[in-house]
Amino acid sequence: MPPVLIPSPSLLTNKETKVRQNPLIFDASSLQNETSIPQQFMWPEDENPRHEPPPQLHVPPIDLKGFFTSEPVTMTTVAQLVDSACRKHGFFQVINHGIDSRLIHEAHKVMDVFFRMPLSEKQKAQRKVGEYCGYASSFTNRFSSKLPWKETLSIRYSADPEFANLVQDYLLNVMGEDFSHFGRVCQEYCEAMSKLSIGIMELLGMSLGIGKPHFRDFFEEHDSIMRLNYYPPCIKPDQTLGTGPHCDPTSLTILHQDNVGGLEVFVDEKWQSIAPCSEAFVINIGDTFMALSNGLYKSCLHRAVVNNHTPRKSLAFFLSPRMDKVIRPPKALVEDVNNQRIYPDFTWSTFLEFTQKHYRADMNTFEAFSKWLQMKKKMLNAFENLS
Repeated sequence: MPPVLIPSPSLLTNKETKVRQNPLIFDASSLQNETSIPQQFMWPEDENPRHEPPPQLHVPPIDLKGFFTSEPVTMTTVAQLVDSACRKHGFFQVINHGIDSRLIHEAHKVMDVFFRMPLSEKQKAQRKVGEYCGYASSFTNRFSSKLPWKETLSIRYSADPEFANLVQDYLLNVMGEDFSHFGRVCQEYCEAMSKLSIGIMELLGMSLGIGKPHFRDFFEEHDSIMRLNYYPPCIKPDQTLGTGPHCDPTSLTILHQDNVGGLEVFVDEKWQSIAPCSEAFVINIGDTFMALSNGLYKSCLHRAVVNNHTPRKSLAFFLSPRMDKVIRPPKALVEDVNNQRIYPDFTWSTFLEFTQKHYRADMNTFEAFSKWLQMKKKMLNAFENLS
């Protein structure tokens, strides 16, 4: 039987389709001189940040030194701390992680250089519709409302030896020879994040009781994303958000904040702020790892707020499996929830395509994706029955 082409059920509106054809230009340098912000960046009142600062979430950073040196008592303690945090909200912080502070500092420096450039220069790396890499000034070419007050540069990183210089080559190709140092720094940073993320995966395997090798091996040739985030000052910070409430669709996020602050996590039915700590990395579980844990670990709901006086920047590394890997929890974790599978099998490439072409990442992304998968399967079955 010839292959069947299934029409992809899109969740985008006609209005958003028009937006993609005639996008709004988000140029923070000019918008800062206005007395109000465009309507597209205004969020509903019940979703706006409050005037008074939110309570601070007190999460003592977890010291990884003993874990990485295989000290038995420390390894057990760290695994228990991580297990408790991931079952509750999917968020924790780590120190003594082994990443050179000079590399982190240099990565922040090159990020400053990029986002200070004129918009026309940054647009050399313009992200195309339907793709996940490149420069984006807000999401003006994707959505028509509740736009985030931010700019991003997203770069693909692969742990497959065949793509050893992927980050460096990409930046050199799109930005030119002047960005050779920028590319080297980002390449080195991604390689350091890759090593750390695999170590975190060993820790998560221990905390879930299935051993260090399982997730380490699963993510061995991962296909991940580095993202540079820039949140410009906003004249009306109480009317917009730097990033709306969402759970990351990826497996694991390793975030380094600058000292400005603005990250908030939804814990105990309220938004709580995360104080910046230059020595620590913020770690949060994403939807794909929630599926790999069969729902035992929670995908972290978070957002970013802006202010009216100081830019905020952060470096994010989104760990994801190889594109063709099937996301399926180990049998031991299915037994932990009475032999019930909570989520369907899927590949990371399918989920990534869904987030880029059919749905805006929010707090319900994975639920919408599961329904979308079921719809596609029903359509496929219907076509097969007709044939």
